Amino acid sequence: MRFLTALLLSAVLLASGDARAAGPQRIVSAGGDITEIIYQLGAGDRVIGLDSTSNFPADASEKAQIGYIRNLAAEGILSLQPDLLIAAHDAGPPPAVEQLRAAGLRVEIAPKGDSVAGVQEKIRFVGTVLELPEQAEALALKLEEDMKASLEIAEANTERPRVIFVLNTADGAPLVGGTETSADAIIALAGGVNAAAGFEGYKPMSQEAIITAAPDVLLMMSQTVDRLGSIDVMLSRPEFQLTPAGRNRRHVAMEGILLFSFGPRLPQAVRELATALQQKDG
Repeated sequence: MRFLTALLLSAVLLASGDARAAGPQRIVSAGGDITEIIYQLGAGDRVIGLDSTSNFPADASEKAQIGYIRNLAAEGILSLQPDLLIAAHDAGPPPAVEQLRAAGLRVEIAPKGDSVAGVQEKIRFVGTVLELPEQAEALALKLEEDMKASLEIAEANTERPRVIFVLNTADGAPLVGGTETSADAIIALAGGVNAAAGFEGYKPMSQEAIITAAPDVLLMMSQTVDRLGSIDVMLSRPEFQLTPAGRNRRHVAMEGILLFSFGPRLPQAVRELATALQQKDG
């Protein structure tokens, strides 16, 4: 089945040269997941501008930059003379998006998708917008096949470690990912349990609450660790020293765009996190 899926993907991508004559030709993409999908569909040559979260694949660095996905400026985007802005669900601010539409630019906002089915929906959405539905269907099927092996690794971890994701520190308190977040979703897919399941969204968490949550593993983005200078900066804090994660120095640092974009590389993200969570010490 996996071979047939790969063969189908190769066939439709080879045929995509003819399809590129149709659909939007000057695309601005906002959202690392959306950009990765566009490139996987073979339409990266149509992209003329990208937001700052779109740093994969490497070719993306050659495109014009439009700023941060949640702080877009209509003037800068319009100056590129695009015929389409295709963006992730959290693109904004809303006034800028409405300004772009009022100027006559076609704006397409993708659905949120923090699950395997959700990523497949995003892939099919992008394929429809770019008029590449066959390529999108093949990519969605390949994602499903690749996820099977990654989920097998996750399911093999019978420990189900309690994981706490720290985004950064806000006014001294760690800003932690609760439920209804990408952090919560990726932890579950990788075979862990979110130790901060007592609240929704990203919120500061007190020392007492972290100690009570008793996380086995501290999860952070590698970019955040680099800014701190060392993982020891976080592990040495009193609230983590008194947890299993701190005592055993169990921590995982992963590239943020891979960990949380929920795009075509989701199987890789789950595989890497699931493997890391099975390591018993830091």
